[in-house]
Parts: sequence; C-alpha cells; structure tokens
Amino acid sequence: MASNAVPLKAVCTRDLYRGFAGRSVLSGIDINIAPGEFVALLGRSGSGKSTLLKALASLDHGVAGSGALHVPDNLSVVFQDARLLPWRNVLQNVTLGLTGADAAGRVILAEVGLQGRESAWPVELSGGEQQRVALARSLVREPELLLADEPFGALDALTRIRMHALLRELCVRRRPSVLLVTHDVDEAITLADRVLVLEDGRLIEDLTIDLGPERDHGTPRFGEIRRHLLARLGVGFH
Repeated sequence: MASNAVPLKAVCTRDLYRGFAGRSVLSGIDINIAPGEFVALLGRSGSGKSTLLKALASLDHGVAGSGALHVPDNLSVVFQDARLLPWRNVLQNVTLGLTGADAAGRVILAEVGLQGRESAWPVELSGGEQQRVALARSLVREPELLLADEPFGALDALTRIRMHALLRELCVRRRPSVLLVTHDVDEAITLADRVLVLEDGRLIEDLTIDLGPERDHGTPRFGEIRRHLLARLGVGFH
C-alpha cells in the first residue's frame, strides 16, 4: 500500500537517474542519510558527484527515477567558492535573505571565529575567512541538511586542517545531516561517519568509518581504510 509518510531520514533516494545527451550520469542511486549523520561522497572527476549534489539541492530538475527522492525543505549548500557579495559586509552576507537575523548572525560568526569582523568587507578577508563566512551563512539558517561541494578545495593545507576541525565542531554542536562531496580521501575519513564511492554514476562503496573521535592519521586502522578507499578509486600501490 502506498504511503505519504515522510521517511525517518534526512535524505532518501531510490533508483535516482540522470542522463545528458543520451549518456547516463547517475544510474539507480540509492542513498539513505540519517538525521545528524555526516556522509562523504568520493569519486573521480566525471563520476557524477556534483550532479548528485545538485539533484539533492533541487538545482537540477532533470533527475528521474522510479522511487523516492526525499530531502528536507530546510537545507543549505556550501560551494568551493565562498560566493560572497563584495558590496555587502560580513554580517550582511551571513544574513542575506533573512529578516531580523542580525543577532543569530553574530552568534554564528563568533562560532566560526569571526567575532569582531561583522563590518569587514569580503575583500579584506583571507580565503579561509571567506569560507568561514560562507559556512556561517549556511548554518545560520539552522538547516536540517548541509550539502557541501568541495568547500575546502581551494584552501592551503594548513587552513584546510583548521577548517576540518571547525566543521566537525559545528556539526557536533548543531547536528545537521551533511553530505560532503570531496576528492580528498583523508578529508573524507577525517570528517565522515560513512564514506560513499561513486564510479560512473553508480555507488560502488558504502563504508562506515569505525574510528574514534580523534581520527588519528597515524593509526593502522586509518591507513587501512585509506588504502581500501584509494583502491576503490582505482589508485594502486606498488
């Protein structure tokens, strides 16, 4: 019997399909993400990662499928480019499109380490600071689902490490479900509860990351998971 009940999941897709010019880009994608769960999506260039994220964000209306596509109405997207409006200051960028949200904007700016920079202009910020503003802009809306499309890809290595720690801390505190698209295996293992691997439009791996909260890169288990995921991505070892 058909049911209109909403699944007890933040994300639920069944048999999701997307094609372009007769070529299949997503083929029968089934994904479940629980409330508060952090999932990373790995895949080589052209595997369909960004296409899947755009479908979940309702930015691509060409997806089809015989089953369900459920995402919460209250979702936010963070891109690799911070996409700040240069003619608006930091606080105005964070609260863009919201009414009466200055107090909430100041709170989230303090959480991302930018207290006192509310009146600064985007041009005055470093790349890492701009991404902190973009993250604050997404989280101030208290999203049930945060979709992140390689948000740290343009940052230097040290800044990325700091942003990883910040994102984990914010997600523990605010508990959105997260789907992070990334090329970086270490980033996926460091941040996620589960890692999915997409290849030629199909999910070929769904791996639970059974590490402690510290995610020490030097542990044998971290190395084992890393080698397994790299192998699934077609990276061999000699």
